[in-house]
This record gives sequence, structure tokens and C-alpha cells, in this order.
Amino acid sequence: MESSSTAHRAPSRRRTLVYAALAAVAVVGGTAGGTVYVKAQAHSGAGAVSSVSGSPSVSASPSASASGEAPMASVEAVAQPVVDHDELLAEAMESVTVEDGAEVSVAVLDLASGASASYGDGLFDTASIVKVDILAALLLQAQDAGRELTAAEKSYATAMIEHSDNTSASALWRTIGKAAGLDAANERLGLTDTEGGDNMLWGLTQTTATDQLVLLQQVFGEKNSELTEASRSYVQGLMARIAAGQQWGVSAAADGSAWALKNGWLPRTATGLWDINSIGRITVDGHRCLVAVLSDGNSTQAKGISLVEAAARAAIPVVSEKKPTASASASVS
Repeated sequence: MESSSTAHRAPSRRRTLVYAALAAVAVVGGTAGGTVYVKAQAHSGAGAVSSVSGSPSVSASPSASASGEAPMASVEAVAQPVVDHDELLAEAMESVTVEDGAEVSVAVLDLASGASASYGDGLFDTASIVKVDILAALLLQAQDAGRELTAAEKSYATAMIEHSDNTSASALWRTIGKAAGLDAANERLGLTDTEGGDNMLWGLTQTTATDQLVLLQQVFGEKNSELTEASRSYVQGLMARIAAGQQWGVSAAADGSAWALKNGWLPRTATGLWDINSIGRITVDGHRCLVAVLSDGNSTQAKGISLVEAAARAAIPVVSEKKPTASASASVS
């Protein structure tokens, strides 16, 4: 017969073994570069070891112990790598040549996966990319009034987007209420760091690359847009028919003609340096991506265009390429 002292020591020893096993699983689950999720569930009874698909596991016996042993625990650890797209974009931008005195900022989004990244958070003059924002504000106001755009408004919109006509932009800038109208629309659209230019200086509207990405989501996204489907299709159609001499910028990263864009270019009178910007949707290897590239301080228009195109090419692979995933799991009873 087993002595009384021996009978009392046995459960304690088994509990110690279980705790040691749990600790071992915690160590194995905490793999480098991953996040570990632990799920525990109490079981009673002795466990039998089994292996499924090469992963060791111990499952609990359904029978309860007659000796009143403490319940056994089941632990599952899963490691999933966290991809820092902003860091990857910063690394990709190291290969882009930026001349002394120039600045560049990029924001990009893969519409299918939702992966996004941004580089730089400074404020930039919009130049003519604000014309997309002006049109979005006009369409919002028309939606609120329950009306279609007038023939004159459509004529101005076509010339403003497809040919970047400044006279047409000024006409619609007045129609929306200048900066006050733009800012009110942007509050609804979710642009939090964009401020309309003073009086008729719509080209000096201040914005960020991430705000321009938000605007592109309003135009090209299918969910949570303040613009109706008809309004979105209208803007998209105009941006897909940009005049031949203006088909540069983010389109350089696209497959052929699979793009819709709006560019902006502005030589600053005080410095003689150029603001060069480009925003739009492009398709690369089947991936539909939104990308906004803003720059200033360029010595020439040509150098600014080269900078914007190089930045777009560097940014797209960061979110469109498939990233490896890893997981590890183990359970102990």
C-alpha cells in the first residue's frame, strides 16, 4: 500500500511537470520577428501525446482523475510576423536620388490587400493636383442640392482635369466658395491636413501626401466614400483621359495605359524652384494601387518629374508584392 506522504506528493509533481511544459511552449512560441498569441483551456485527466502534420501536441484524456488532481492546461502559441511598410518604403526611397534642397513625400495603398505606406509628412503646395479636390467639392455640393452638374460646370471640369486649364479651375474655385468651400468639403472627405489657398491662389493650397491618398480613396474606393458611384465614375473618367503632354508622374510605374492621374507643376516666383506633384491610380502586375507623390525645391521641371516618377516606382513594390508569412503552434495538456 502506498504511504500517505507519497500519495500527497504525486499530484504536486504532476502539476510541476505541466507548468514546466507550459513554460517550454511559451519559449518556443516567442519566435523572433513575430507576435505570439496564447490560448489556454483547462482539461482534467492524463494526456496522450500525438503528432499531426509534424506539429507535436498532447491531448487530454476525457476521463477524470479519481485522485482530485488539478486540471491540466492546453496552450497554443501562434507567431505572425509584423510587416512595417513605412520602414520598407523608407528603405526603398534610399535608392531614389533627391537633389540638394529638394524634398519629396510619398503615400501608397494597394486597394486589394489594404497594405499602405507613407514616407515624409511635410506640407507641400498642391499646384494643379488641387483640381481633383475642387471637382470633388463641386460634386459634393451638387449631391447635397440633389442636382446634376450644369453644362458649363462639366465643360470647366473637363478642361480643368484633362488639360489642367487654369481659367476653368478658377471658375469652379469661385463656384465652390474658394478656400472655405474646399475646406468644408475636405472635412467631410477626411482630409485633415489640407488648407485651401488664399483668395484666388488655389494652387498654393497646402496638403500632405497622406491627405492626397485619402482623397484618392474617396475617388477610387468603393467603401465609405462621400461621393456617389456616379460622381466617382465621373472623376475617374476625366483622370483617365489626361492630355498627351501631361501623361507623366505616377503613370511611369503603371503597366502600359492602366492609370488615371492628375499632375501639378508650379515654378515658385521667389526662388525659381519647382513644385512637382502627381497623384492617381495605377495597375501593376494585376495590383490596383493608389499613389501620391509630392515634391518641392526642384531646380528644373524635368528633374522634378524624374524625382516623382522614381519615387512612384520605388513605392509600388512595397505594398504590391506578397510578403512571406510564418506561424508556429504547439499545445500541451
